[in-house]
Amino acid sequence: MPWTKDNYPVSLKNFMAPVRNKAIEIANALLNEGMAEERAIPIATARAEEWATNRNMKIRKNKAA
Repeated sequence: MPWTKDNYPVSLKNFMAPVRNKAIEIANALLNEGMAEERAIPIATARAEEWATNRNMKIRKNKAA
């Protein structure tokens, strides 16, 4: 199932929008290559985090104290 900015895995809800969007982009590409969702989500998450880190971007939203 391809994901969108409005419909994405729950595991991405605490990510900043640019990082979440990159993870969605990567996950959809992996799905198009035939990868199972169960593998695509964690791989896309890790790659999006790396992408953001390399750009000195904030990765996750602040958690409430």
